[in-house]
Amino acid sequence: MTNTLHRQGTRESLSRDYIIFLHAAKGINRDCSADASRRFFRMALEEGAINVGAMKRNMFLEDPEKLIAEMTDGGSPAAVFSDLAALRRFVRRVKEADLGISVNISGLAEEVDELLRSEGIVRHSIEHSIGILGRTERLPSRQILELTTMCGHGMISHNHARRMIDLVKLGKLTPKQAARYLARPCVCGAFNVDRAEELLAKAVEMA
Repeated sequence: MTNTLHRQGTRESLSRDYIIFLHAAKGINRDCSADASRRFFRMALEEGAINVGAMKRNMFLEDPEKLIAEMTDGGSPAAVFSDLAALRRFVRRVKEADLGISVNISGLAEEVDELLRSEGIVRHSIEHSIGILGRTERLPSRQILELTTMCGHGMISHNHARRMIDLVKLGKLTPKQAARYLARPCVCGAFNVDRAEELLAKAVEMA
């Protein structure tokens, strides 16, 4: 199970949101996995990843080169792509690299499945989020949830998202600047800054 399954939004918006990460297993391939993680990061950046993270740090907190240099075993590196063609190139390179560690991809199931099949990969399994149950009327607006659910660990508060929307509406921050502020607390690196920028710009248009 991965916390990246709970993202909310329209199909159009989610079609520009893909997370791919390694997960080494303790007692199986975690020892000496740092080198594979470094290679994974390097390839992701070369193919246009818009965010990367590991070891509770992301590229909006630290220089990606520093992250690569300080990678440790079991770091579970993650990379985010907003372009399906870039993800395809990266998946091809990960397959060729044969890193020996489980790879997970979160995104629209049909698109991810088609990508894998076109690269000669048969997925091992698939998982879905069943959504939120209970008193959903107490949740923040869909506009807020589309931003905050891009951090599956819940590190981006609803109030922080509201504040960023307000600052963009007031012209004190651009959508790009606000998106990067929102990305910082998501230390796993799964926050999609390109999609956040689009959602913040849309929030201003709806004001």
